[in-house]
Amino acid sequence: MDKSDKLTRRQAIALTAATAAAGAPAVALAKKAPKKVPLRFDDPIWNRETIARLEADTAPGKYVSGYVDGLVHSVRDGEPVKPIFGFNVFSSTRVVKQDDGSYLRMCRELIFYRNLQTGQLMDEYDNPFTGERVKVVDVANDPFNYKISEWFPQPPNYGGLNKAAPPKRPLILNWQLWHDDTVVLERDIHLWYKNALDPAKWPRESAGPMNRVSELFRYVIRREDMENPELTHLPHLGIWMRITPWLPWMLMGTSPGHIFYTGTFSSVKNADDAIVKKDVAARVRERFPQYQVAPETWVEPSFSSLENYAKYQTPAPPREDKK
Repeated sequence: MDKSDKLTRRQAIALTAATAAAGAPAVALAKKAPKKVPLRFDDPIWNRETIARLEADTAPGKYVSGYVDGLVHSVRDGEPVKPIFGFNVFSSTRVVKQDDGSYLRMCRELIFYRNLQTGQLMDEYDNPFTGERVKVVDVANDPFNYKISEWFPQPPNYGGLNKAAPPKRPLILNWQLWHDDTVVLERDIHLWYKNALDPAKWPRESAGPMNRVSELFRYVIRREDMENPELTHLPHLGIWMRITPWLPWMLMGTSPGHIFYTGTFSSVKNADDAIVKKDVAARVRERFPQYQVAPETWVEPSFSSLENYAKYQTPAPPREDKK
């Protein structure tokens, strides 16, 4: 070959760039893009796998932390709904796949409450409805576990207090596709069960013999993430709402009304993630360091905040009337 027929290094680079710009296939050294897994909203197995990826990380040994930032509102007749304090949730969740394809979902969760005037996390609260200063009790639920399978999970039994047993149903959830690139999941639970705080023993803490609680979740996920089989956890944003009686530490007893939580949630890397408020991360490390890591062992029973309140707190003494 004549010297004039040989390409210099600079000419070769220029030719490669021109060829790529013209749309010709280039020699690919990068990793091949994973094959998309199509959305199958009506498939219970697909729902099982997607929920496990959404709530935790299906890769062995991994877990996911979660964070919520929001407001607690009072709901009383004769007045508008109004925010009374803020709240933050920090949780750690792990899933472990079983031989039958189901997952054990194991979780620890915390809720701290925030003074809206000072912006500080609270250990005491000046209750505007009673004029009384009360002790704030952090929520610390360890564990709060359930099984993810191709069937809807049974409602939490709260140590046997909730005896509801709805019929077995395939796990087909309420998914919606928005603008062809965003998936929204609506997932709600509505409960009515025996209150762990018997009003005869807990007259100032208990809202009555029965407990009515609703939790409403709205997840927003990128479609491309859901269709990527290499993502063992699905990044997401969402809204969490909870309707529940007055918190027991508010010492409102059977006063008419209830409270309503609303907050924005996301998974986070850990307590030091940029979106986690610094005082929340500090309280997790100082008061509840074990909550930075998800449980590794399945434990029963699981209790909610009311059952744990009854287990670890003592009834408040009768209030002395002001003279």
